Amino acid sequence: MSILGGVMFHAVGASSASLCYTPEKKLQDWSWQSYWLAQALVCWVILPIVGAWLTIPELATVLEKAPSDAMWKSFGLGAVYGIGGTMFGLAIRHIGFSLTYAIAIGISCVLGTLLPPWVNGELAAVLSKPGSGYIISGIVMGIIGIGMSGVAGRFKERDLTENESNANFNLGTGLTLAILAGVLSALYGFSLNQGQPIADVAAEYGAGQYQGNVIYIFSNTGAFIFSLIYSLWLHFKEGTFGQYFGVKAGKSALLKNYLLSILTGFMWYAQFFFYGLGHTRMGDYEFTSWAIHMIMLMMFSMLAGVMLKEWKGSSSKTVWALVLALAVLFAAVIALTVGNEIGANG
Repeated sequence: MSILGGVMFHAVGASSASLCYTPEKKLQDWSWQSYWLAQALVCWVILPIVGAWLTIPELATVLEKAPSDAMWKSFGLGAVYGIGGTMFGLAIRHIGFSLTYAIAIGISCVLGTLLPPWVNGELAAVLSKPGSGYIISGIVMGIIGIGMSGVAGRFKERDLTENESNANFNLGTGLTLAILAGVLSALYGFSLNQGQPIADVAAEYGAGQYQGNVIYIFSNTGAFIFSLIYSLWLHFKEGTFGQYFGVKAGKSALLKNYLLSILTGFMWYAQFFFYGLGHTRMGDYEFTSWAIHMIMLMMFSMLAGVMLKEWKGSSSKTVWALVLALAVLFAAVIALTVGNEIGANG
């Protein structure tokens, strides 16, 4: 029951992540950098501190006794992840949403899952335990499903924009950015892994299932650094800093922009709040948390697109590609769940 509960928590987190950037569509008279910096301040600075303060007993003592090297490693790897997130956004401009998601999330799924146990010298031992066949099969199916999702998404983009041209399309630049985004984004999972000694101290003081929340103080603030620098550079370059104090549409629109940014921040933070709850329940194969999260993120992103009618008008070929991709992704989650159950009971 613990494993299944962990997977369900991962599902809640992934579904929140799949919808977290939809509020951007409702913004009025705000540039990308205004929205990005506002929501980043919420999800990468304010909420990690508030979340840890509310859920970690004796937080000040935990931070005092936690190893400083784990803090710096988590912070540094989080900062690199922040660079990857920006590259992800730039890649979308050049090769589109679907290809960027398929490439970046596919790479992140593999590296973010296997890198921590490999670096810790535990990969061979872990994969020799009961249920490892299901774990490997689940990861492989997840990668295939993510790739199929990219193909389906590309079909959809061609169906709906066949008469339009994309002046920014650049396959070489887009692929390079997407690959780099996938590699660097995978380091967020590694950031959480390297911050585990901090969570272990929190567990000693009774944090229980919420122990991972203390790591976000370091991993998320690290991610915020590059977003802060890049957004401020765009503000000064384009003269948009004044958007925080007023927009042409009036005060009500400005308030709406802030509320939408806060909503985005809450939804982004929620994905890893629930990720932490799921991670503590995954037993011997807890490193698969990242694969489960990435696979579900892809699956729920596509389902969210269906609910938002983004696939309306697609050809039958595209719809079948979508259905097959979702089926493979679902099968991957089932295989990973079964492997974790066997590992926990083996």
